Amino acid sequence: MTASSHKKSSPVPEYLIYEMDEGQPIYYRGYRDVLNGVKAPEEIMGSSILQSILIELVKNYINSKLSKEYVVLSNELGLLFSKKSWRLADIAIFFKKALIEAGIKDEYSKIPPKIVIEVDTKAHFETPADVNYYYHHKTDQLLDFGVERVIWIYTGVEKFMIAEKNKRWETANWSEDLEIMDGILMNIPQLIEKFYKEE
Repeated sequence: MTASSHKKSSPVPEYLIYEMDEGQPIYYRGYRDVLNGVKAPEEIMGSSILQSILIELVKNYINSKLSKEYVVLSNELGLLFSKKSWRLADIAIFFKKALIEAGIKDEYSKIPPKIVIEVDTKAHFETPADVNYYYHHKTDQLLDFGVERVIWIYTGVEKFMIAEKNKRWETANWSEDLEIMDGILMNIPQLIEKFYKEE
């Protein structure tokens, strides 16, 4: 089962590919509307206001807590597992030294971040069963790639999930504190409340 499929007789343009799973394209949610001329590509590729603000709030909070040995990257950073397999990350925390040693290039990262944080997804799903498959399969791939911790933030149900290799994956409500790494705790409702109060 895959997060997205399309008949070979109707090829989909590469710009509508969101991620690539071992040679199997995963398309942007709403790609058929683009193919049918109902929407422009930009309408399905962009993030919602909620997603954008939440990603920015989380990134800024983490930056305020981390030492200079780390760097926090965002903007859907590409992570290259192999030639035909790559994923995007909303927020990725790297050791700065590791990035510099690997070389700062105009290409997807071939080295794993320490932490990946995802806020929802833009992937298209053919069936409801594909939803869980997508989240779990992508998480497994990130962990196999060498990511130490994968965090999913789900805006629709206001929950988060924390996954580490060979450990029990944990899901909790937003009201609970979320540990990013090394004792750095974050509370999503408090971040959002602070955003509204600051002027």
